Amino acid sequence: MSRILLMTLSLCTVILLNIIASFYSLNGNTTGEITSRLPLLFIPANYVLIICWLLYIMIFFWILNFNKTRHEMSSAHRDRVTFLFVVSCLLHIAWIFLWHFELFTITVIAKLALLFVLLTFYFIFPKQDNRMFGRAPFSLLTGWIFITTISNVSYLLMIHGWTGFGLSDPLWTVIFLTVSTAFALHFMYHHKDYVMNLVFVWAFIGIAVRNGTEELFISAAAIFLSAVIITCIFLFSGRRIDNKNRVGI
Repeated sequence: MSRILLMTLSLCTVILLNIIASFYSLNGNTTGEITSRLPLLFIPANYVLIICWLLYIMIFFWILNFNKTRHEMSSAHRDRVTFLFVVSCLLHIAWIFLWHFELFTITVIAKLALLFVLLTFYFIFPKQDNRMFGRAPFSLLTGWIFITTISNVSYLLMIHGWTGFGLSDPLWTVIFLTVSTAFALHFMYHHKDYVMNLVFVWAFIGIAVRNGTEELFISAAAIFLSAVIITCIFLFSGRRIDNKNRVGI
């Protein structure tokens, strides 16, 4: 029971801090106000952030299910899950404070550490586990943190006046989109994770909406890569169904 209480308190702290940072202010600014200081291109429209609150709800119900099924797991497995979950929450809390106190270099380090912990947590689950109370919430969360990590890195580089090796900002944004797509498709192909890919489509469409016709190159690339991911979802899921049917025969 102490594990569940610790996990729940950790999640509630993250949610509370996000509410304060997003809708009120922390150190005199909201999260969005700090983000808006620079003309970032690899960032989705504000409505896309609703996924954060969806993720919190999903993870809350995942904790409830973890509590119900904890007796089916070994003590070592429960301890590992609890440890990684709490550490991920602590890193998320650290990121919020670091971002609002404008320690952007350490912010990126914290975000990279969070991504690493989430990937470690992700690999606890068996492949093809796309259940709501299994891997699904953390598939979405890992994909989202990957996207926001690239956004944070882009922000840090812009602060330090990075010239991009002579390449334009829109071209680098398309490169970031392409790298994100490769990350998503890797997990679709090797881990049969179709859920994670949905968050990339959601974010890419949001990036296209935010950039609009002012950055048509980025918007077109974002829509195109979204279509690529959606097509691959149908292709890979169709193959999986065909293979199951053949096994059944």
